Amino acid sequence: MWDGTLTRARLTIRGAVQGVGFRPGVFRLAKELGLAGWVNNSCEGVFVELEGSHLQVQTFILRIEKEKPPCSFIQSFETSWLDPVGYRDFVIRQSDPSGPKTALVLPDIAICPECAREIFDPNNRRYLYPFTNCTNCGPRFSIIEALPYDRSQTSMHRFTMCDQCRAEYEDPLDRRFHAQPNACPICGPHLELWDLKGQALTRHHNVIVDATRGIEHGLIVAVKGLGGFHLMVDARNDEAIVRLRKLKCREEKPFAVMCPSLEAVLTECIVSELEQRLLCSAEAPIVLLRRNPSAANGRSNIGPSIAPRNPYLGVMLPYTPLHHLLLRQLRFPVVATSGNLADEPICTDEHEALDLLGGIADLFLVHNRPIVRHVDDSVVQVAAGREMVLRRARGYAPLPVALKNSSEPTLAVGGHIKNTVALSVGRQVFISQHIGDLESAPALTAFHRVIKDFEGLYEAPPARIAADLHPDYLSTKYAQQRGLTVVNVQHHYAHVLSCMAENELDAPILGVSWDGTGYGLDGTIWGGEFLKINNGGFERVAHFRSFPLPGGNAAVREPRRSAVGLLYEILGDRLFSMRSELLPLQAFTEPELLTIRAMLKQRVNCPRTSSVGRLFDAVAAIVGLRQRTGFEGQAAMELEFMLDPVEAENAYGVQLNSTPGFPAEADWHSMVEGILADVKSGCPGGQISTRFHNALVEAIILVAQHEEEERVVLSGGCFQNRFLLERAVRRLREEDIRPYWHQRIPPNDGGISLGQIVAAARTKA
Repeated sequence: MWDGTLTRARLTIRGAVQGVGFRPGVFRLAKELGLAGWVNNSCEGVFVELEGSHLQVQTFILRIEKEKPPCSFIQSFETSWLDPVGYRDFVIRQSDPSGPKTALVLPDIAICPECAREIFDPNNRRYLYPFTNCTNCGPRFSIIEALPYDRSQTSMHRFTMCDQCRAEYEDPLDRRFHAQPNACPICGPHLELWDLKGQALTRHHNVIVDATRGIEHGLIVAVKGLGGFHLMVDARNDEAIVRLRKLKCREEKPFAVMCPSLEAVLTECIVSELEQRLLCSAEAPIVLLRRNPSAANGRSNIGPSIAPRNPYLGVMLPYTPLHHLLLRQLRFPVVATSGNLADEPICTDEHEALDLLGGIADLFLVHNRPIVRHVDDSVVQVAAGREMVLRRARGYAPLPVALKNSSEPTLAVGGHIKNTVALSVGRQVFISQHIGDLESAPALTAFHRVIKDFEGLYEAPPARIAADLHPDYLSTKYAQQRGLTVVNVQHHYAHVLSCMAENELDAPILGVSWDGTGYGLDGTIWGGEFLKINNGGFERVAHFRSFPLPGGNAAVREPRRSAVGLLYEILGDRLFSMRSELLPLQAFTEPELLTIRAMLKQRVNCPRTSSVGRLFDAVAAIVGLRQRTGFEGQAAMELEFMLDPVEAENAYGVQLNSTPGFPAEADWHSMVEGILADVKSGCPGGQISTRFHNALVEAIILVAQHEEEERVVLSGGCFQNRFLLERAVRRLREEDIRPYWHQRIPPNDGGISLGQIVAAARTKA
C-alpha cells in the first residue's frame, strides 16, 4: 500500500530573497533535514524543489520562514505538493535570467515587522502613520494602474515624495529603495473621519481615536482599507452585531473577525502550527479555525451572532498599518466584514461608499489614496494537512499558475457564482481576484471591469474566450457577445482540469467533481460526477442516480424541495400519504404540497439532477436540520458540523449499477432507506450525518476500483467539506489509490476559470 512516505514540494518564494543569502540558507536547512532537490534564483524570486518524507518537507516549510536570513523578507510563499521525481542530492542551481522582468504583478502584502515597529515608535518619523510601507510590504495589486510597476503608474503618483522619502527611495542600501508606495505624514495620504453627509469630523491620528471610540459605543464604522471597505463593529457587542446583520440583510451567514493579536486568537480558537503560520503570513488571509470549547463556555469575547450554530470562526490578524493602529487602540476583536450590499462587489471609493453604505454605517473612516481595483480578503482553511484556499483574493491574486505548454492568449470568464476570470499569457495563467456572484448589475459591472483591467494590465488581447456550457450564465452570454471564437466548457470538466493544472497532472486520470449545480451534456443538472479525463477530452464514466427537483432553482434555497424530490423517486405518489412521518413534508402547507405533487406527477418544472450538493440538502431536511437556507451551502455545512466521531467507520450502503454502453450509476436507494429507518427509530442526527458522509466516500472507492484507476482528482464545492475531503483522501490511500486535491486554487467555482483555460488549451483551434 502506498503510504506517502516520499513526496515532492515546489516552493515559489517572492520578496526580498535575492542578494541576502537566502539560497545558502535554503541549502543548509535542506541538507540538515536530509532533503533532496534544488534551489535557484529567477526573475520572479526563489524557486525550491524538495523531496523527502512529508514530515521532513513540512518541517522545512515551517522552519524556513523562522530561520530566513535577517535581511530577507518573504512577500509570498506558494506551496504545491507533487509526485516525486527521484532527486538524489540537494544543489544550488545556476540562476535563471529568462522570463519577463516586470510582467509579474505581486499581490498586496501584509505590513512587515520593521514597519510595524516604526508606527509604534514615538521617536520614528512615521510614528502612528497608517500608510507606512517599504519594499517588503504594502499595497501592490490594489494600486497599480499599468506595467511596469513604477510609482508613476500607481495611484501614488498623486503624492510627491518629500526630500527624506526621496532619499530613502534612491538609496540602494535602504529598505525603501524603489518602494513605489513610499510616503510619510509630510508627503503621503492621510485619514479623515466623515459623517453620513461626507463632512470631515476629524483628520489624521484623531481619526483613529474617534473611530475606535465609536466602535466602543456600538457604532458601525465603514473603514476604507487596502482593497476596499470593511464594516466594523465590536465583536463582543451582540446587539451591534445583530443590528449590522439586519441593516446588511445578512441573516445568518458568518461574519469574519479581526483579532488584535495572535494571543487573542488563541483564547478563542484551537490553532495548529500550520494555521498559525497562515494567520501570520504575508498573505494574511481569513483562516477558518475551530472554536475553543472553553471559550464557548462563557470565556469568549466573540458575540454569539457572529457565526450562529457554527463551530468555526473566520479569523484574521491586522494586515495594514491602519488595522494595527485601530486594533492596538481597541484591544478587542472586531467584526470586519466586506463593505458591500448583498451580492454586490466591495466598495472601493469613499463617495460610492457614502451612497451604498449610508444606510448601514454610522461613521466613515476614509483616506485619499485611490484604490485602483477591489480586492476582498482571502479565505483559507487547513484540510488534509495542507492549506486550501476557498476564496482567492488579497495576498494571492493575481499570482499565476504555470501550464506545461504555451498556448495562444485565452480569456476564461468563469461561472455564475464565486466568479473569477483568468487570462493565459504564454505558459502563465493569471487568475483574477474574487469577483463574486453575477446576480446584480453592480456585480456584472465589476466583472466587465476586471476583464478590461486584466487585458490592459498584461497587454494580451485574447484570441479566443472559454466559457461555461450553461447558455443562461451571464458570463457565457458575455463571451458570445465578444465576437471571438468561444470554447464552451462543461462545468465539472473545468473543475477537474483546474485541480489537475495546479497539481501538474496529465491524463488519463479519474476526476470526481461534486457540487450543487452544473449544466450537463444531456440537459440535466449534473453535480455528482465521475469523469475519466483522456487526451482528447473526457468521458462521463459514472454519476450519482438522478432525482427530480420540484421548483428547479427554488430548491437551492429550500432543502425541503430536494428532500421531496429524492423521496418521490423511491416512494412515488405514496410519499404524500406520509406527511406525519416526514419532516420535509411538514414544512409545506397542504396547498403547497398539492402543487408540488402535481408538478412531480406531470414532470413540470422538475429538472432531474445528480447533484451531491442537493443530496446534502435533502438529507439535512430529512433529519430535520434545515428546511430553508439563508445562504449557499448552509444545510450542507450544518450537516457537516453535527458529525459524530464515534460513528467514524460506519456507512450506509451505496450500490454501483453498471450497464454496458452507459455511465455507471451510484445508487443511493439503500442509503436513503437506511436514513429513513434511523430517523424513525430516533437515531441521533450526528450518527446519521457521519454514515451519510462515509457512504459518499465509499462511492468514490467503488467507481475508482470499477475503472481500475490508480489516480483520483477531487474537485468541486462539496470538497470544501473538511471531513469529506480528509475521509476520501484516507480511504483512497488505504486502497492504494493516489488522491489529489486543491491547494492554492479554490475547489469551488472560484477555480472554474483556470479549468476553462486548460480545456481551451486542450481544444484544437
